[in-house]
Amino acid sequence: MNSIYTYLYLAGAIVMEVIATSFLKSSESFTRLVPSIITVAGYAAAFYLLSLSLRTMPTGIAYAIWSGAGIVLISLISWIWFGQALDTAALLGIGLIIAGVIVINVFSGSVSH
Repeated sequence: MNSIYTYLYLAGAIVMEVIATSFLKSSESFTRLVPSIITVAGYAAAFYLLSLSLRTMPTGIAYAIWSGAGIVLISLISWIWFGQALDTAALLGIGLIIAGVIVINVFSGSVSH
């Protein structure tokens, strides 16, 4: 599999996980039908796309990128749509996560470029 497809599958997995997690709050513990369906479908699509990226990318690296990017995007969405406040420590932590994902992608020999 081409490296570009690996990253496209991983990016798709991240986007689907972020959508699913965003609708999880709206599902109100799976008591609302439409947000619940979006949540379940989003997680299913996320895991499927993640599995495709794992064909050529090491599991630990893929999961680190997936979870790190997901945390950053969910924090942004929570701030914008749900009005969640992010204090200095939260912003610093998010910055460190972003730095970690960059270090993995730029400097790790474990990632196929």
